[in-house]
Amino acid sequence: MTKKQADYKLFKSAYVLIKNKTHITNKGILELLALKAVLNKGLSNDLSIAFTNVVPALRPEVLLSKVIDPFWLVGFTDAEGCFSVIIFKSLTSRLGEAIKLSFILTQSDRYKDLMNSLTEYLGCGNISAVNRGTIDFKVTKFSSIRDNIIPFFEKYPLQGSKYKDFLYFCEVVKLVDNKAHLTKKGLDQIRVIKNKMNTKNIIA
Repeated sequence: MTKKQADYKLFKSAYVLIKNKTHITNKGILELLALKAVLNKGLSNDLSIAFTNVVPALRPEVLLSKVIDPFWLVGFTDAEGCFSVIIFKSLTSRLGEAIKLSFILTQSDRYKDLMNSLTEYLGCGNISAVNRGTIDFKVTKFSSIRDNIIPFFEKYPLQGSKYKDFLYFCEVVKLVDNKAHLTKKGLDQIRVIKNKMNTKNIIA
């Protein structure tokens, strides 16, 4: 779904070289190094010094689909997503504290178009630059979390450790929807749930 399509095509070319035993020839090893030069972090310093005549391969053109596959989005969320519950000091709250809920996906700014397409696909959220080179897709509006994000992941369940975070997140959303966060008891319940989230959960 992303520009890693190009990496896959380069990786496949390297596989074919090795499968055909081409890499055991001088020409073949240079072809293999040319592919490696444009994959991930490229050639190491040692390889660059040892093979000064390597001409980097051209990266394949990739047409990115704007049609999001829901199962891809589940995998993306398992890897790069976060269900966030923040309790912060508030001068306008009777209890002196308030709640902020967020669903966040972080990715390299190379994938800005793809991240933008999530707003259309999920019908909510926005993207913003975070650190140099990365952007966030973020949903903070409560009604969007309740009506868009929760139903999506109920229909297409997460498969990794973030599934437990999602279940805890749902508990908090339900408490907030019922206005429990406006009471000390409800706020304390949310605090307990929050402390269980975003740890290295193991699915039983």
